[in-house]
Amino acid sequence: MSLTYRQPGVVLTDRRFTVPLDHDDPAGESIELYAREVVASDKAGQDLPWLVYLQGGPGFGANRFVGKPAWLGRALKEYRVLLLDQRGTGHSTPANRQTLPLRGGPAEQADHLARFRADAIVRDCEAIRPAVTGGAPWTVLGQSFGGFCTVNYLSTAPEGLSAAIVTGGLPSLDAHADDVYRAAYPRVERKVTAHYERYPQDVDRARQIAEYVLQHEPVLPGGYRLTAEAFQSLGILLGGSEGSHRLHFLLEQAFVRTPQGTALSDAFQEEVQSLLSYASHPLYALVHEAIYGQDSRPTAWSAERVRAEFPQFDAAKALAGDGPLLFTGESVHPWMFDCDPALRPLRETAELLAARTDWTPLYDPARLAANEVPVAAAVYHDDMYVDTAHSLATARAIRGLRTWVTDEFEHDGVRAGGPRVLDRLLALTRDEA
Repeated sequence: MSLTYRQPGVVLTDRRFTVPLDHDDPAGESIELYAREVVASDKAGQDLPWLVYLQGGPGFGANRFVGKPAWLGRALKEYRVLLLDQRGTGHSTPANRQTLPLRGGPAEQADHLARFRADAIVRDCEAIRPAVTGGAPWTVLGQSFGGFCTVNYLSTAPEGLSAAIVTGGLPSLDAHADDVYRAAYPRVERKVTAHYERYPQDVDRARQIAEYVLQHEPVLPGGYRLTAEAFQSLGILLGGSEGSHRLHFLLEQAFVRTPQGTALSDAFQEEVQSLLSYASHPLYALVHEAIYGQDSRPTAWSAERVRAEFPQFDAAKALAGDGPLLFTGESVHPWMFDCDPALRPLRETAELLAARTDWTPLYDPARLAANEVPVAAAVYHDDMYVDTAHSLATARAIRGLRTWVTDEFEHDGVRAGGPRVLDRLLALTRDEA
């Protein structure tokens, strides 16, 4: 039975659905999906069109909004919104170190997780759409990885869509993970350089912290083993609108004097633990590179292999010289499964996924070239997480897609920009802008 309750200005309803684990075997095992329906209080009794939101990730549940922040207020002016926890995330049937052993050993776990990519998420959407809309098509808003899912939607089930909106998430249609990371590392370096230009005092701070970590390899309060590479991965913050400032404030509280000498402060360790741990979103680490798998080539820890082509990211080499320490960005590495207690039991499972050679194509170029669904996409200039050139090539390949290329926002523009981003993109889908 659905539960309905209120927050300021909105009426919320918890929705639960049962879908096949494997949509090619509808009579087989099923899993549960959770979604939160949101409607403006003054429109609760109206018959409104639907907008389904696909969160970025992979591996994150939908935003837990309070009231009508960010883009949600604009959407609620004319839609009922469905905030979907994609399979394995949030309140949907979980997939993590606690539950995956129910599947069996690492091989069985890897086979299970291979069903958690964009294609399965889209088929979930189509399975629940009739129960939500009565069969009418809906608008999809895909942020980041949610945009990857949206392009799969346009490739496989465009009849389910009245319009499609993508924010920071137009994927390459054919790039291997290696191509993605070869394009990413130079972008990350530019973001780090910009950060150091804004906060030049952080050059020395970052080196001091990295030197301390290399010497001591501290274990954080939650059991995370902090290495130099793990410290560098805090650069993931630099892809967000406030990320450079957040990183600066984190670095400036790193050290404290103790009777035993200088040590990492409790405050610093606690925040680093929360930023680096995958306990709340393990699927991000497990299937992150799999979202780029589309043929018989394994992803084979692509970000780790490609990083070796960019020696300026080597912490030990940087500290041996006088150059700045470079942070890294949105990438997953095998050492994470040694450092993070939430991932350690899944190391062999991750290895099997990295070696997998039976990935199926996620996008249909011919169908996209014949697209008839109104589509608009925000492409953030020099987005740290998604390559701009790849996004623009895909935009050209999707018939009728209209782009808004802007350097006003970082990757989180749909949140940081409030209602303006969604308002602009809706106007583009309607030929009003």
